[in-house]
Amino acid sequence: MSRACSVSARRIYGKARVCRLWGVARSTHYARQATAERPMRSARRGRQPVLPDEALVERIREVLKEAEALGFWGEGYRKVWARLRHRGIPTSKERVRRLMREHRLQVPHRAGSARGPRVHDGSLIPEGPNRMWGTDATQVHTRREGMATVFVAVDHFVGDVVGIHAARPGTRFEALEPIHQGIREHYGPLSHGIAEGLVLRHDHGPQYMSHAFQQELRFLGSSLVPVS
Repeated sequence: MSRACSVSARRIYGKARVCRLWGVARSTHYARQATAERPMRSARRGRQPVLPDEALVERIREVLKEAEALGFWGEGYRKVWARLRHRGIPTSKERVRRLMREHRLQVPHRAGSARGPRVHDGSLIPEGPNRMWGTDATQVHTRREGMATVFVAVDHFVGDVVGIHAARPGTRFEALEPIHQGIREHYGPLSHGIAEGLVLRHDHGPQYMSHAFQQELRFLGSSLVPVS
């Protein structure tokens, strides 16, 4: 630019005057010129891989064919990556995953089947208190007696604890204690059908699925049934 000659005035203008007329700083001009003259580099930054993508895909196909010959179909990218490393080909798991996805070498996934209607709409809050309780158990460690099982029963409407019981043996009879506490407090003395209309929710733990626990629920109320 500094040696370019004007066609109309037949004069040579320097870079300073041209940049001033254009409203561009000379540093910007030099930076753009250096960028234009700089040779193009690879888009990948950092250390270049040992094998290019095309060669690595061929190695991946070889690993998959050897696995199929041994009776293993649908190997995942983690196993393929591990076998490549065992062969002395250093690469990353994410690179193997990307190449297997791009070349359709991943394990095909089975399409899920259509599900029926849900048991509930996602809300477990009844219309009023003492209509639905939930019970569960957890284990805690005590300093003096070691491991202990804590059983609890909670009202789904107000979130209050209606019964709680801790014991060293987590048996089916200990699991009934918080239920008995809540019934005595909110319904009265334990008797046949005293808690009729109450629904009890619990998981499929061995204490809750035992015959003794289920039989006691039926005794206390015909609608006091487990809901998983």
